Amino acid sequence: MKSYKPTSASRRSMTNVDYSGLSKVEPHKPLLMKLKSRGGRNNQGRITMRHQGGGNAKLYRMVDFGQIEFLNVPGKVETLEYDPYRTAFIAKVSYKGAYRYVLAPHDLKVGDTMVTSESAPLRTGNRLKLRNIPVGYHVYNVELTPGKGGQLARSAGSYAEVLANADGYTDLKLMSGEIRRANWEGFASLGQVSNIEHNLVSIGKAGRSRWLGIRPTVRGKAMNPVDHPYGGGEGSQPRGTRKPKTKWGKITGGHKTRNRKKWSNQLIIERRK
Repeated sequence: MKSYKPTSASRRSMTNVDYSGLSKVEPHKPLLMKLKSRGGRNNQGRITMRHQGGGNAKLYRMVDFGQIEFLNVPGKVETLEYDPYRTAFIAKVSYKGAYRYVLAPHDLKVGDTMVTSESAPLRTGNRLKLRNIPVGYHVYNVELTPGKGGQLARSAGSYAEVLANADGYTDLKLMSGEIRRANWEGFASLGQVSNIEHNLVSIGKAGRSRWLGIRPTVRGKAMNPVDHPYGGGEGSQPRGTRKPKTKWGKITGGHKTRNRKKWSNQLIIERRK
């Protein structure tokens, strides 16, 4: 982690990830695209997610989550780069002159090779089918539907542990504690996602949140009764309602929102604690 000299009150507690290990290069232009910033609004222009908007301009890196286009073709890591749209670092990999961005695992270095193959060596960054990965190994960017691309364990520092392989399914233990099954024909990458210190970052000041596109949040108890169920009262008041609620009066605490008929329920062996 990178800390700063306490030249101001905000600087005193501010910390950041040390980016010195990343390549000092411009992103690969053919793999960039501009995404429209919607500020939390839906297709009707109505705000459906509050406290979003503004922030620094950024370009989306087209990351290859499947990595099956160059099956059995070794790729060489050319650069390690920062991605403003995700918490993990990304790597630019050259497959015989064709470049792709992929999620970078922890301890990956420029010059390393990565390969997607059913018979790939059990080495960090290599991508194999789940049925070929021994019990106890850590994996990331795990496919739930074969051929769709990785969906599980993609954020900074995350991984899933392989617990068992049997009857066409692989049992995975996620970092949340949940144990779930995935089709063992799906691919997964060996290792742990990069930037493992991301959870230690201290924002430090309000302005840095604005750079990230996060707008100010007003507490419900500081509002008027017309604006929030917690509003009103003389001076500072407790919540005043039996159950925690949203701004629109919907119950939040202890209220289950998951669909009881969701398709993946049968694949979840043990829910997170």
